[in-house]
Amino acid sequence: MTSLFSKWLSASVTATIACCAFLTVFLSGAPPAHALTQVALTDLVAEECPADAAYAENLTASGSSMRATCYLIKGTAVNNSGKDIMDADIFGRIFDADGNAVMKNRYRLGGIEYVPAGESDFSFRVSVPSVQPAPLRLEKFKASGFASKVRRFQAWDRSIDE
Repeated sequence: MTSLFSKWLSASVTATIACCAFLTVFLSGAPPAHALTQVALTDLVAEECPADAAYAENLTASGSSMRATCYLIKGTAVNNSGKDIMDADIFGRIFDADGNAVMKNRYRLGGIEYVPAGESDFSFRVSVPSVQPAPLRLEKFKASGFASKVRRFQAWDRSIDE
């Protein structure tokens, strides 16, 4: 009985060592993981879209038939990482003049396809229900992206209060 147990133990140890060796070799050839890089957003302003802009006509608020006003959110992206960033997601909160949230339960507001190292200008468009009074107040804006293209399966809203 003891010899059967020792054979089983020896086989188990050998299998464990073989498995660890395989994983070490397999994982050492894996491409490097690219860490999420934070990008500061400064000098933020919300301006109504130009009247002659093609996307400024016949707007409706997302998911409804309510009339909407087109705004361009503009600012400066500050990338201190020393690396170019791809596909940066922009998160933040937008409030109307009365302090009401413009986009409830939505924190991802847009994206920047390419953010070079250093400072660069950016802008993106949002549609705000026309009943919400201007001026808009922009709070807790930030962006994050990767140093290489990332395959996206689904955009997830993330908490900005972290």
